[in-house]
Amino acid sequence: MLTLLLALAAAFAPATPDTSLAAQVRARMQEDSAAKVAVAYWRLGADDSLFVHDNWNFHAASTMKVPVMIQLFRMVDAGTLSLDQKITLKNQFTSIVGGGTYALDMADDSDSSLYARVGQPVSIRELIFLMITRSSNLATNVLITTADPAKINATMRQLGAEHIRVLRGVEDIAAYRAGLNNTVTARGLAVLMAAIAQDRAASAASCAEMRRILSAQEFKDEIPAGLPAGTVVAHKTGWVDGLVLHDAAIVYPSGGSPYVLVVLTGEIPETPHASKLIADISRLVWGHETSPAASK
Repeated sequence: MLTLLLALAAAFAPATPDTSLAAQVRARMQEDSAAKVAVAYWRLGADDSLFVHDNWNFHAASTMKVPVMIQLFRMVDAGTLSLDQKITLKNQFTSIVGGGTYALDMADDSDSSLYARVGQPVSIRELIFLMITRSSNLATNVLITTADPAKINATMRQLGAEHIRVLRGVEDIAAYRAGLNNTVTARGLAVLMAAIAQDRAASAASCAEMRRILSAQEFKDEIPAGLPAGTVVAHKTGWVDGLVLHDAAIVYPSGGSPYVLVVLTGEIPETPHASKLIADISRLVWGHETSPAASK
């Protein structure tokens, strides 16, 4: 009789709330159930990770600038390129569809500083810095020709980012209409950020310089917004208004192990709403990282 009563009590006892990181992240994602969201997180050097829809393909937006940067630094390591080498800045590019030419509109670029310098020589070093920290489209389109999309994609495969695809520069409308877009997955970007963090994306010196550039990122409304002030974050955002908003980061907790976090979002028309979703997920991961259980 006692055994039966104990069994009945256990059966009708309230369920213990699931407070795991996975449950918390999924619950936050469910608040925006119409959104398309993917997450990849892992603590570097430890068996602690979370992957949600991590192999879903997304329009890359400006996160494709990370693969471009990696390829350029590998060229520097190989001795075929110098960061101090200068390229004459141009604003006329060839579409990968039909071979027609197109130009970028300064009004649609998050960095307008380069447009006054068209026709002038600018160093590879400065172009990479502006491509990442201010997400300059003009710098990107000049650099992607030097990096070569075929070589970029070969490097992505070598690093294990199987589903990252870089086909073209920014604002190639003919290619966009033909469905030829740069695409990423949360797992693929996490692989790249981990490779940069662990000196595997290029030489140790080049990876250190890439981390420095990523840490100077000027757009901080996503992953950094969910972290305590002063936390070091090496990251790259990407967005197309009304279409996608992404952030891919290496986070350096003070006194703790670094971790990689990538959050990709789509189908959220309001950018501030998508920014808050990414910041909230970042805050949940930080809480997990800094919990007593995580330290064990």
